[in-house]
Amino acid sequence: MDFSGRTIEWRGWVKTQAVTNAAALWMREDGDTAGLAFNTTQGLQVKGDTDWKQYSITLSVVPDAKLLFVGFLIVGTGTAWVDDLELLVDGKPIAEAPARITVLDNDKEFDGSSKISLSAVSETQARNLARLARVWGFLKYHHPAVTGGKRHWDYDLFRIMPQVLAAPEDATANKAINEWITALGPVAECTRCATLNPSSLHLEPSLDWIRDESVLGAELSRTLQTAYRNRPVATSGFYISLVPGVQNAVFENELTYRSVRFPDSGYQLLGLFRYRNMVEYFSPYRDVMMDDPTDLDYWPRVLEESIAAIALAGDSVGYQQELLKFIAKVNDTHANLWSSIASRPPIGTCQLPVDLRFVEGKAIVRQWNSATAGPESGLKPGDVIEELEGATVDDLLAGWRPYYADSNEATRYRDYARYMTRGACGPVSVLVNRGEEFLRVDSTRVPISILDFSRSSVHDRPGPAFQKLADDVAYLKLSSVEAAKSASYVEAAAGTKGLIIDIRNYPSEFVVYTLGSLLTSSRVPFVNITRPDVSNPGAFYWTPPLELVPAQPHYNGKVVVLLEEVSQSQAEFTAMAFRAAGATIIGSTTAGSDGNVSTILLPGGFSSYISGIGIFNPDKTPTQRVGIIPDIELRPTIAGIREGRDELLEAAIRQIRGQ
Repeated sequence: MDFSGRTIEWRGWVKTQAVTNAAALWMREDGDTAGLAFNTTQGLQVKGDTDWKQYSITLSVVPDAKLLFVGFLIVGTGTAWVDDLELLVDGKPIAEAPARITVLDNDKEFDGSSKISLSAVSETQARNLARLARVWGFLKYHHPAVTGGKRHWDYDLFRIMPQVLAAPEDATANKAINEWITALGPVAECTRCATLNPSSLHLEPSLDWIRDESVLGAELSRTLQTAYRNRPVATSGFYISLVPGVQNAVFENELTYRSVRFPDSGYQLLGLFRYRNMVEYFSPYRDVMMDDPTDLDYWPRVLEESIAAIALAGDSVGYQQELLKFIAKVNDTHANLWSSIASRPPIGTCQLPVDLRFVEGKAIVRQWNSATAGPESGLKPGDVIEELEGATVDDLLAGWRPYYADSNEATRYRDYARYMTRGACGPVSVLVNRGEEFLRVDSTRVPISILDFSRSSVHDRPGPAFQKLADDVAYLKLSSVEAAKSASYVEAAAGTKGLIIDIRNYPSEFVVYTLGSLLTSSRVPFVNITRPDVSNPGAFYWTPPLELVPAQPHYNGKVVVLLEEVSQSQAEFTAMAFRAAGATIIGSTTAGSDGNVSTILLPGGFSSYISGIGIFNPDKTPTQRVGIIPDIELRPTIAGIREGRDELLEAAIRQIRGQ
């Protein structure tokens, strides 16, 4: 609901035939919670056989509403038609309704440029800018003038940044920042103050720094502490809300500034500051970003170390690449610069017509991804690539590693394999190991647009979703599963010794409950979840665990789940449910990136995600970066791939048959 007005009207012509209860128009406004306002014609009891007639319902525009739902329904049985539907605001079509005006519409000072241009960044400037980034982000989610939508906070950053850059030492910068905050107006004493609930708290805000007078000085520290102490209980702010139900963060009113021309040091730093603070206050996994859990200065250090490179990037591609390097340090596979994958090395619009996979630490050709260009490439399934254009694979990966945002090494090598043969179109020399011999292949990169990647991100068995591999073994792959057919899959598998569920893919539909409930014989918890708190930015609380409830038809045989590095997010969540239902998991560590994603929009029209809620095992041990640890660890071998075998599937059959 990005429009303004007083009244919304939803009207249309309705005709019914043999409707037993009612046919009705309905309309609902939602905000941070569902059902702020609702209306329906259901009370008119339009039922039986009726001829065309126009009906209408209205709602007053709720100031806090964010989404408007309209629809038409039947209660009971029968047939109904609806036609000539109209959605009106104050009597005019919704398309003509005036836009909802905010401070972002009225403040235009930096629409064309931040007016900040840097050719160098000193150590003092980097240190002071890092402090400004932390203060700016803290105030964004804590100060009432900002959370209340009274300030264009991006442009306020550009107003204070020149003073911070000009400060010869820390004290001068701190004084300027404190005066800038004071000009926002006083922070009133809260009447209903937010507090942390220690009983269900998993992750508390990292705010010791606002009390560090040795860094901030006494006045700035007191100013920040006052804002924190008087934070009210809230469910949303101008720049933040939570998705109803799921409760992951929605970053509201974040402008993308698509028309900005780079280089623009101010906007480039804004991108860094924005992303950094969204992670700081709304990432459930910020405590596991670092490789060394004792490295408590990791995230502040990453910020300061990234400032110069991002501020001084000389063009749009350079800016995107520096953002990629920064985001990679979040170590969350969801947290990539998805709008800018083309800027991540290796760069090019062409690729060798083969799918690769790292097996036993080697890049092996798994299959062709073009029926014509593949065989013509000179490369064969089973070839191990040793060099590309004279550079060893190890050397190439070492140069690319800083740009790859992944939760763990298994996933990073998965992503290397997908992209490592990209580059300029045309000839490319490839050194391969083919069995017992090394040979140089003169291959050709072809346009990516002509390649078929439909099997590139799955390692499951070709064919339909459900298959009988033998009289005693059933197989179901989730890459093409249909939730509505869950019961029919189980019925088809009835009488077999075991069911293999292949999640070496991303599930096509959500079957955690529709299928999981048919696999468990008892009510069982399968996941613990942490969710953020807008009143306490940076805090994440445990919520009651989710459970599977048994349903019919129940599958009585063994269940074996196959997982690998391609299993990510929903695939991991699904595997957790099936494991709780009693399944045995075979394979290797998964992507280690789970939890509904929150979208991050960045200056230049770029976008990213972060995992928005925390997903943990039933015993509250982490899954992020760890992945789903199999009960039986098994990885494919080079020999197996060359022989065309599916070694994990073979192991699953042995597990079912007890051989």
